[in-house]
Amino acid sequence: MGLLDAPPQYARSTTGPDGPVHYVVVGEGPPLVLVAAWGPQPGTTAWLTYSGVLERLGAHHRCVAVDLPNFGRTGPLTFHEPAHDPAARAVAAAMDAEGITAAPVVGTSMGATTGIVLALGSPGRVTGLVVGACHASTGGDPYLLAPFPSESGVAAADLAEAPDDEGALRRFLRTLFFDPAMVTDDLVADTMAFRKEHPEHLRAGAASVSVAHSNMALLPEITVPMLVVHGRFDRMVPLEQGLMISSYVQQADLVALNRCGHWPPVERPVEFADQVELFLRRNGL
Repeated sequence: MGLLDAPPQYARSTTGPDGPVHYVVVGEGPPLVLVAAWGPQPGTTAWLTYSGVLERLGAHHRCVAVDLPNFGRTGPLTFHEPAHDPAARAVAAAMDAEGITAAPVVGTSMGATTGIVLALGSPGRVTGLVVGACHASTGGDPYLLAPFPSESGVAAADLAEAPDDEGALRRFLRTLFFDPAMVTDDLVADTMAFRKEHPEHLRAGAASVSVAHSNMALLPEITVPMLVVHGRFDRMVPLEQGLMISSYVQQADLVALNRCGHWPPVERPVEFADQVELFLRRNGL
């Protein structure tokens, strides 16, 4: 089972318009949809992203955490379009399979941009948004201060050129955290094993073309309650992107977590869950 796969009693799957969609379900109560983060492809699952918060959030909500295409077990899928579009369709397919018409959506990194895309494309399905560690747009948004490409982006490209190099994977994972101790031998080993078990996802991701698409001008159309939770030391998507998103969405609050990198629910799970619970409670979600 390891760090990447949920216990069997939580695992679910369905078939969406683009093929298999994998997700996990934890807890009972009003639905809460969570979307996995960007990271090593394949090897970044919804369970890896949210296992540290699902037990707590599941005490009051039915949490449905969805794998992104080609990152976890969703797919394999070869596409030629904005990458967040098939990701949003996968989330919608999981919601349909669970009989969820509408729900608040929590996303981190690519999962957060996917939540934004779902809210813009199907506004009736999203009753609230918790996002962060993300760009608003497929292909990214302009940086004012931070260098581009980011450190994590460079490390990800290096791993793509040497997908079997454990050292390259370890270096990439280190860029996703503030605390290098988070990159344990178990995390590296489990991620390497997952990648070797799913070469079809790796091939599909490499063959896909993500078409850039800007959502910046559309952000004011989001009218549901919104919270941005961003790591202060994010080396993939700089904090200024959280500031940008919150400036375009007037009702969005911004929380910056110190001593935190690109994966807040992994590195700061208690504080992340605190913010999600407070957001849901304040907005009656």
